[in-house]
Amino acid sequence: MSELQRLRDAFRTALDLPADAPVDDLRYQDNEKWDSLAHMSLVAAIEDEFSVMIDTDDVIGMSSFAEAVRILGKYGVDVK
Repeated sequence: MSELQRLRDAFRTALDLPADAPVDDLRYQDNEKWDSLAHMSLVAAIEDEFSVMIDTDDVIGMSSFAEAVRILGKYGVDVK
């Protein structure tokens, strides 16, 4: 499974979305399920899935799927 698919799955699981829900264009402000509690679940799921520890600034800045891809790149995870 690709890193991109793993990240998609982490988003779907943490935000309680259907298995086939599109997430590539997902943004924090645009999804009612992505509240502050879901955000922390999402961060924890990403950290577990990719064996990284995301620093506080990146946790706060993770406002979209695309931003999550960029942030993971900082930690050496090439999401393609």
